[in-house]
Amino acid sequence: METITLTIDGQKVSAPKGATVLEVCRMNNIPIPTLCHDPAITPSGACRLCVVQIEGMRNLPPSCATQAVEGMKVETQSSRVRSARKTILNLLVANHPLDCMTCQKLGNCSLAEYAYEYGVDGKIYKGEKRRLPIDDTNPYILRDLNKCILCGKCIATCEEVAERNVIGFANRGFETKVSTFMDTDLKDSSCVYCNRCVAICPVGALVDKSMLGKGREWEFKKEDVTCTFCDYGCSFTINSKKGQVVGVTAKSAAKGRPLCLKGRMGADFRYNPDRKDLPFINQDGEFVQVTWSEFLGLGGIVDKISSLESKPAGID
Repeated sequence: METITLTIDGQKVSAPKGATVLEVCRMNNIPIPTLCHDPAITPSGACRLCVVQIEGMRNLPPSCATQAVEGMKVETQSSRVRSARKTILNLLVANHPLDCMTCQKLGNCSLAEYAYEYGVDGKIYKGEKRRLPIDDTNPYILRDLNKCILCGKCIATCEEVAERNVIGFANRGFETKVSTFMDTDLKDSSCVYCNRCVAICPVGALVDKSMLGKGREWEFKKEDVTCTFCDYGCSFTINSKKGQVVGVTAKSAAKGRPLCLKGRMGADFRYNPDRKDLPFINQDGEFVQVTWSEFLGLGGIVDKISSLESKPAGID
């Protein structure tokens, strides 16, 4: 593989030809903040938070959409770069609800993390707050578009699935929002609740309803597993708290469906602490617990096989 050499923050590094500046930085453990970027989707440069300073360029380009070239000199933490990032964060926070103490996303919110790092408290700009209704009409996803920062990641990851494109941007200016076709509730759209959008959302605009009120992010012990309900091999995460499974969430927005309804409901059944070990059958209008042999009719099968073995050869 052909490689190139460039300088980042005074350090010479090598990288594969064709890689972006952001990719090169991450290969070398150089931190750059991002809100709209994810390796599973096409870079859009929407949030501009990953801007860097490149020698010979007047503007500050987004590192996620800028290809690294031989001999490039990059600054990722110059005063000009940090000032630009702080301004972007101040503008985002100006229209964002500051209810972090009660937000389910606390502890896993990229906006809150970067605001803390850059000293942004929402006092510089006093922007208008959105007053959109919260969509909780479906049983799997809570949509609070008042917290949406319009990064476009949910739209991009939905487009990665063939025949989806359930959501997109609607309206213009301050009225811009992520919307379904004809602005219907999610339950009335063609959404299959794979939760790719929830897994990739950097803020609290999209939340898995199964996890609401069950604990903070840092309280959960996470175990990554692979669904076995079909041969697709989707990945999901089992969240445990104090030794008890409290929820199953989509692991990532990688290609494929991270958690379809079959996997979600099946996994919930498998890890439900109230699940019964033995099956029930309906007897005269009342559900009665029986053994697995009785449920599957194995006793009758064994008797049938025994009767066949006892017959002389050649007799059916």
